Amino acid sequence: MPQRPRRRARRGAAAAAVLALALAVPLTAHATASPPAEQRAGQSASERDDRIRGYEISGVDSRAERERIAGTGLTIDAVREDAVVVSGDATQRARAEKLGHELTPLSSPPKRGAAQQPGPRDFPPDDSDYHTYDEARAAIDGYVEKYPEIMSQEVIGESEEGREIVAVKISDNVAEDEAEPEVLFTHHQHAREHLTVEMALYTIGEFGAKYGSEERITDLVDGRELWIVPDANPDGGEYDIESGEYQMWRKNRQPNEGSSAIGTDINRNWAYQWGCCGGSGESPSDETYRGPAAASSPEVGVIADFTKSRVVGGEQQIAAHIDFHTYSELVLWPYGYTHDDTAEGLTQDDRDAFAAVGTDMAESNGYTPQQSSDLYVTDGSINDWMWGDQKIFSYTFEMYPGPNDPDGFYPPDEVIPEETARNKEAMLILLENADCMYRSIGKEGEYCEAS
Repeated sequence: MPQRPRRRARRGAAAAAVLALALAVPLTAHATASPPAEQRAGQSASERDDRIRGYEISGVDSRAERERIAGTGLTIDAVREDAVVVSGDATQRARAEKLGHELTPLSSPPKRGAAQQPGPRDFPPDDSDYHTYDEARAAIDGYVEKYPEIMSQEVIGESEEGREIVAVKISDNVAEDEAEPEVLFTHHQHAREHLTVEMALYTIGEFGAKYGSEERITDLVDGRELWIVPDANPDGGEYDIESGEYQMWRKNRQPNEGSSAIGTDINRNWAYQWGCCGGSGESPSDETYRGPAAASSPEVGVIADFTKSRVVGGEQQIAAHIDFHTYSELVLWPYGYTHDDTAEGLTQDDRDAFAAVGTDMAESNGYTPQQSSDLYVTDGSINDWMWGDQKIFSYTFEMYPGPNDPDGFYPPDEVIPEETARNKEAMLILLENADCMYRSIGKEGEYCEAS
């Protein structure tokens, strides 16, 4: 597959060498009201009244206080030792200030390559190794064409603005629906988390390139069916880069009736414990707006319908799932809606299996493992729905960078090879456990059929 054309020189031969070595696969490669396009013309994100800004709030060292801050409609983007990084607009900032917090503005999203002119709906020139929606689709097409024996793709639905959402299947008999454990990886529910799309492309390319030559990958492709949804929020992702400057956009691009505010937070819109517990926003202007009804987001409907389509003979074939996000370097598991380790539908053995496999994955990639609600309560999340509704062992990976890194959602493209490859071992661990997650706690005889 030809490499994506460069719009700039590389930042050194060493970086190029690391890129080639680490990937070993080709590269093709919350907000409020959104003003009309004619009003936005000629304005940068920093000049618009509706812009999303990042802040640090110091003196926050308890989960309860983090939850009070989240209740203002701000998103909590990173949890530091005694502070949080948040983002939102002026309205949400004012709500947090009424709680007595001082918000220290952080630097704006990076404007890499600002002296050069990006194309329409494209990344800043110095981040051109990130893939736009069209470039990612072209890369996927190239991989499927290159590895047709083990790869196929299908359009599983469309976004609000009509962009196709695809699922890539990887299996040794890819045209057949075999009686094998299935694993699902989803990416990019939140628009500004572009590194997750690169994670999907890395996985597709790595499994294609190493099948037949790397024993673990070969065995897993032969014994599992892997599904990859590279882009769950293509509209939001394209909007975030539409001007060549990052917009800090989180939600999808779904209009809200009776409001000028655009977008639903897709990962607060899932139909399990939706809106139950103060873990999402009720106003369309909130960064964590949950939508007017459960699964009202078309993108949630597409992925939920696809997941339910894998129920065969009354049994869900998908055994395990990772939803990739950025940032903070975490491995998270359900439930998010309650602080309790166990709750309805989540027994002690379930929780222990979640923790055992999650901890193994975290040891492999250097992330921190924990239950999602240890950070703060969220409701209507994909992990809770996957487990609570479908009994799929579902994890969130919060990728690079760590919580103290100033690049936040927008790390430079040089990190793509290392930070995607960093999760290879963790993915293999999940795939190897997918036939019996309870084996991780020594209870395969109680829960899993003998193979």
